[in-house]
Amino acid sequence: MFDIVIRNGLVVDGEGGPGVLADLAIQDGRIAAIGQNLGEGKQTLDATGRVVAPGFIDPHTHFDAQLLWDGQARPALEHGVTSVIPGNCSLSLAPLKIADRATVVGMFQQIEEMPPEAFTEKFAKWTWEDFAGYCAAIEPDLAINVAPLVGHSLIRLWVMGAESQQRAATADEIVAMQDLLRQCLRDRAIGLSTSFVDVDANGRPVPSRFAEFAELDALCQVLGEEGGRMLQVVPEFYDADITIARVDQLADLSLKHGIPTTFSPVFDSHATPKAAPRILDRVAEQFARGARVWPQMQTRPIDISFSMLNPSLFLARLPRWVRVLRQPLDQRIAALNDPATRASMIADCGPDGGEAMFGRLVVRGGDRAPAAYVGRRLGDIARERGEGAAEAAINISCENGLDVAFLAANGGHDDTSRIGPMLANPLVHIGASDGGAHLASFSTYGDTGYLFSEFVRASGDFTLEQAVKKITADTADIWGIKDRGRLKPGLAADVVVFDADTIARLEERPVHDVPGNGLRYIRSATGVDAVLVNGAVVYAHGAYTDARPGAICN
Repeated sequence: MFDIVIRNGLVVDGEGGPGVLADLAIQDGRIAAIGQNLGEGKQTLDATGRVVAPGFIDPHTHFDAQLLWDGQARPALEHGVTSVIPGNCSLSLAPLKIADRATVVGMFQQIEEMPPEAFTEKFAKWTWEDFAGYCAAIEPDLAINVAPLVGHSLIRLWVMGAESQQRAATADEIVAMQDLLRQCLRDRAIGLSTSFVDVDANGRPVPSRFAEFAELDALCQVLGEEGGRMLQVVPEFYDADITIARVDQLADLSLKHGIPTTFSPVFDSHATPKAAPRILDRVAEQFARGARVWPQMQTRPIDISFSMLNPSLFLARLPRWVRVLRQPLDQRIAALNDPATRASMIADCGPDGGEAMFGRLVVRGGDRAPAAYVGRRLGDIARERGEGAAEAAINISCENGLDVAFLAANGGHDDTSRIGPMLANPLVHIGASDGGAHLASFSTYGDTGYLFSEFVRASGDFTLEQAVKKITADTADIWGIKDRGRLKPGLAADVVVFDADTIARLEERPVHDVPGNGLRYIRSATGVDAVLVNGAVVYAHGAYTDARPGAICN
């Protein structure tokens, strides 16, 4: 008798071929058989009218901290995601000396908008310094698989201390970084992440940005020696020319060291309609040379929400706003009520009084948001009040204890008729969900459901089988995760059962589970019936189970 039999589903194995009506049997956490009349199971799941597919793999997340207080990595599982890759953008939580913890927490706070309490209130487990210790700390409570990257900024900080944000490394320091990276890879890191754009809590470049090419080249040598591990990069995505130069640089590193590389994000926008096609053309040229440079694209536009209770990346281009909103709450309220400070903040927004930037915002909610404003455009409200849009944002916030949330919806990816063919490009890697980050502002999850609803059902840019392959076997192959991404006897039983006619991302919902910050916005999925990780049901019929079968996998 099998442990579990999933009966009568359309089995889509992840390799792109037509789905077949069959049963799938699981034994001891692995797929035991696929076929007709397989026999009985201790547990039976009826998949009639449903798709049975490999669990989806999310290659760009920041669940590093969340996994210590939420081993289910909510809401990933309810979107059919069974494996996540944290540690992106040069940031991980190891290797990390005790003396440098506050520095790294500040980086996560600035870059990923995580409140400091997310790193302290529930971190009784923070007993590690090395990478093996971090993996040991998260693994016992995992309901999801984790394939963690190690951050370049953490490698530099460990070796160089404060000088990691001041200068290039010496030859001896580079050798020490190579040794440290090698140990992290042997302690189950799946690769290295770096960033060319991010800044810390004080607005200074993160350590990885001080690395000269010789340092990155030396670290990629280690990635090659340790089995051809991944290099993940955040390039200067706001400039197509610089991004193309980074593609060329990554291609050279890939060819020299025999490694895969990936970069994100790539956005398509009416404002820069030629940027993404140019970048993808250069990627194709480099693949023709034999390089592996995988661009990551999201399926969906970005929704950014913020209130003046917390700093936000939406305001990152406005230095006076950033300075004010980084102050302690009482000082922030005083500054926002100071006429001179308010005038300087409004001047920061340009001669239109912030109409272009703030006028399109929608008042989203918040515990004290005026009911008459919720759901309306801020520009319209400002005109009724006789104020500029930026002035209205400040005034409405101050009038309501700063607890008013504003939403900037549908940033980038303006035209799905352009996005679908780009995503279908076999050289484009679907990723960059940013799960676990931007807890109070970005509604980050929903790539998987959006892929099926918009680009399978609505536009037909993908068949069902092609879409499944894109986020399962393709991702596993790109990252070298050998035991995941396919439904085949002998492989780990990571399985998602879903309704192809209804799977989609839902509208966002507020949840109050983040230490300190409390509120975050997440998107649930519809159409996902059951999710199994390593042969155990972790999510079914809209509810999480108590099973904790997740593992560190690389």
